[in-house]
Amino acid sequence: MARSELVTGSDGIVRCGWVTSAPEYERYHDEEWGTPFRTERDMFEKICLEGFQAGLSWITILRRRPAFRVAFDDFEPHVVAEFDERRVEMLMTDTGIIRNRAKIQSCVTNARIVVEMLERGESLVDLVWSFAPPPSRPRPRSLADLPAITPESEALSAELRKRGFRFVGATTMYALMQSEGLVDDHFVGCHRAS
Repeated sequence: MARSELVTGSDGIVRCGWVTSAPEYERYHDEEWGTPFRTERDMFEKICLEGFQAGLSWITILRRRPAFRVAFDDFEPHVVAEFDERRVEMLMTDTGIIRNRAKIQSCVTNARIVVEMLERGESLVDLVWSFAPPPSRPRPRSLADLPAITPESEALSAELRKRGFRFVGATTMYALMQSEGLVDDHFVGCHRAS
């Protein structure tokens, strides 16, 4: 196995090689990445943050997540769904978040869709998890073993887009699947590998 596939932190813990020594990355890897968080708020937040991450590094999002949570009222879908153009303009001046109008507006649009789903008795969490692949794939040993997209992430992306969600491309949805534990992509040898 290539040395870069695993790293040993200053704490002596072996982690997936994408983890840098940044404390935010180590905490995220150890406590969140690949761990199911099955609440509507958590899933909505993760979809929004994955959308904001498009074209950027995840560490950028992790470092700004506290500011995102303040700016987006802790990603409560019912609250974000009420954001108006004035609130979007205010967010465009917030230096603590990524000031991309299309991404900000997508969070508002996506929140409105989540609220509509909830009012119909549907669950965003259940919808996302309905696209979980069977756990038959071998645990990855290298980055070459990790796909950027899968048939399941393409199908999830298509379903969300059909419902009107934005910034939910197949690659972004595969990252969501990794993050939310729909797939377990911790490398062989990582302390989080089951």
